[in-house]
Amino acid sequence: MEERRRNQRVPFNSKINIESLYREGELESIDISSEIKITNISRSGIGFISEIELPKNHYFNCKLAIDEDRMFYCVLRIIRSIKTNEGFDIGGEFVGLGDILGHQIDDYVNEIND
Repeated sequence: MEERRRNQRVPFNSKINIESLYREGELESIDISSEIKITNISRSGIGFISEIELPKNHYFNCKLAIDEDRMFYCVLRIIRSIKTNEGFDIGGEFVGLGDILGHQIDDYVNEIND
């Protein structure tokens, strides 16, 4: 099978909270208040498990801590949601991630691969 991902994913064990989801151009947001378990990360986004289904093409803000020294705020867009035995396997794509933050993720990926 041909690899279609732009960036290499590596395992990542962390949790974040999603307070609400919003869609571009819409004034209303969806309040969900859900903790999610991140399973992997790449320069382009994260994969995570959620107990509830999250709608595609919605956005959320999050605080992502790579380790004690590397933490940043970002916006993610939900691009995939697949029902599994654990809940929903969801893919989130970083939106407008600055180069300096992208380099932090690249550094983490390289550390995992060494």
